[in-house]
Amino acid sequence: MRGIRMTKMLCILFVVATALLNGCGSMGPGTIGRDRFDYTTAISESWKNQMLLNMVKLRYGDTPVFLDVASVINSYELSGSVSAGANWTFQPTHGSGASAGASGFYADRPTITYSPSTGEKFSKSMLTPIHPSSIFFFIQAGYDAGAVFRVLVQSINGIRNSYGGIARSLPADQEFYLLIERLRRIQDSGAYEIRIQKSTEREALAAVFSDKVDAKTEAEISEIRKMLGLDPRAREFRVIYGSISSSDKEIAILSRSVLQVIMNLASFIEVPENHVAEKRVNPTSAEKGADGSPVPPLMRVRSSSEKPEDAFVAVPYRNYWFWIDDKDLRSKGLFSFLMFIMNLVDTGVKEGAPVVTIPAR
Repeated sequence: MRGIRMTKMLCILFVVATALLNGCGSMGPGTIGRDRFDYTTAISESWKNQMLLNMVKLRYGDTPVFLDVASVINSYELSGSVSAGANWTFQPTHGSGASAGASGFYADRPTITYSPSTGEKFSKSMLTPIHPSSIFFFIQAGYDAGAVFRVLVQSINGIRNSYGGIARSLPADQEFYLLIERLRRIQDSGAYEIRIQKSTEREALAAVFSDKVDAKTEAEISEIRKMLGLDPRAREFRVIYGSISSSDKEIAILSRSVLQVIMNLASFIEVPENHVAEKRVNPTSAEKGADGSPVPPLMRVRSSSEKPEDAFVAVPYRNYWFWIDDKDLRSKGLFSFLMFIMNLVDTGVKEGAPVVTIPAR
């Protein structure tokens, strides 16, 4: 009876070890769904936290650091072994004996590489002005024209937008808010489109106003022409980068760099009053529109001494928490738009992938 029980135990151990060994062959495909979701979530959250922290640092005149996740490589190892031994004797006093054993090993070895944004990479990605074509493509994709121009444009045909930099804060020309409000209404009516004109030298972007509009929309288009100093009879205008247009058939847009965009949005961060009183940071300024009424901030970043419970993104800095409320759809959308800008703007820098050696077992 004892020999029979030992035989059954050996069989069970053999089955378990075989299952472990067979699992090695099918383990890889089963990890894709889990790993992709987990790493995507982790990278997304860390990216949001890094962006908000750098905005807060710029608000305080501190040094921002941008660190990208260059690659994520995960390797797994699963192994198992089984051993057994038995002996039987015919001596009644000694009887028979047997031994058995099983072992398994599992390892999860993620290899994550980081790439700091410095030198030429930083200059290309953060300091190069966003091309005017990208601004109009964002509007064409459905983003609110008023918000896009407030975030990405410094001036259009000499009409200046506001800017909340660290060293200097500049108010907007009163015509600017009237202009973007009219552009928003024209966008809602679908009365404008963009066109790429190809020539032997280069491609040029043109903004085109439709001639099939109602009287109200036509009046809005006429007011925009007048404000920008454009030809009152033309329907198509060439879009260029610059402060001032060279003719009445050009729209000159002085766009901002990504760093300028971040610094401007950082000016809307609400800072603790004691930090302002101690001269650690400048107070948050309120801007007024053409009619004298306050202009809503593009994005609201709050501060509190306690960690918020319901935050879209929150980071600690100087014993305070800075955060965006998860119920603040406007601020969440603008913050996500900022992340989208950084992800899509072409930097022109071509880098080779990092060389990572994974041991084979």
